[in-house]
Amino acid sequence: MKNASNATSARDTSHAAADLQVKVLRAMPASRKLALVEDANRTARQLALAGIALRFPAASAKERVRLLMDIVLSVELAERVYGPRSATAGR
Repeated sequence: MKNASNATSARDTSHAAADLQVKVLRAMPASRKLALVEDANRTARQLALAGIALRFPAASAKERVRLLMDIVLSVELAERVYGPRSATAGR
């Protein structure tokens, strides 16, 4: 492999380590790659919900998810999909 990682490696990752990462990822089954992406998305959602909980401690779990959807989808689309936010959410 001729340094396939040059364009995508982090500055703090050696070329040898980046080449190994590429080799491992290329050998990985698609199902495992998908599982890794799902795990990353789940973690990001949990972190976002935790941040919302810190900003809006009085909001219920349902209201926090609705606030997350405002961020993910935009307020306009979230309202079209889920309806208007409750009066207490986001205050």
